[in-house]
Amino acid sequence: MGPSGSGKTTLLQLIAGLDRPSEGDITWPALASPLHPSQIGVAFQGPSLLPPLTVLENVAFPALIAEIAEPDAIARSRKALEVLGIAGLEDHLPEDLSGGEAQRAVIARAIVLEPPLVILDEPTGQLDQTTAARVLDAVLARSGLVGSAVVVATHDAAVATRSQRVMELRGGHLMVGGPLRSD
Repeated sequence: MGPSGSGKTTLLQLIAGLDRPSEGDITWPALASPLHPSQIGVAFQGPSLLPPLTVLENVAFPALIAEIAEPDAIARSRKALEVLGIAGLEDHLPEDLSGGEAQRAVIARAIVLEPPLVILDEPTGQLDQTTAARVLDAVLARSGLVGSAVVVATHDAAVATRSQRVMELRGGHLMVGGPLRSD
């Protein structure tokens, strides 16, 4: 957790293996190959849907790369879209989506393979409070069912209160704390 510009996205990119640290190492013993789509799901806050692909094709993309049979990849993708409340948008192109719909499609793509590690960067930034709560409920319930870890970067205290552990970036330092409670 931390304000805009505090380094949350950079930290997530390091954890995901998309960037290399200038010092030290980042290791995930449970992950054989961090960049393999079956091992890690990533949903960054910026637009990342592939423009020529439909929503369903975008969500199925990691499954197809992971060599999941196409019928199973499509079934998994439909389920992920349903879980995130955008099941009716399968045939839409990204340009036809609202910001919140696109954000949910990106999250669906991150969870479609039920990877052991899911990384979400400001996952509720373009969602109203009710939809944000539903998305968090869905992601946390699914992670609980499959036993995946979810790492979320946010500046939203309402999102942080849903976490088991909160770390705050302050002044370039990572502050490790316990659960953030609103009560």
